[in-house]
Amino acid sequence: MSRNLRTALIFGGFISLIGAAFYPIYFRPLMRLEEYKKEQAINRAGIVQEDVQPPGLKVWSDPFGRK
Repeated sequence: MSRNLRTALIFGGFISLIGAAFYPIYFRPLMRLEEYKKEQAINRAGIVQEDVQPPGLKVWSDPFGRK
C-alpha cells in the first residue's frame, strides 16, 4: 500500500468517525423535527422555568420557533 493511500484512508476514517459521532447529536434532530419536539416536551414536562433560571439571565425559549 502506498504511503499516500494509507494517509488518505487514515484521514478518511477520522472524518467518518467525526461524522458518525455528530449524526445523533446534530443531524438526526434536524431531520426528525416532530419526533424531537415530542421527546423534548416529555423531557421538559414539570419543569417550572422560573425555578431553574438563574437570576439576570435571559429566559430560554423554543429553539424551533421562527424569528
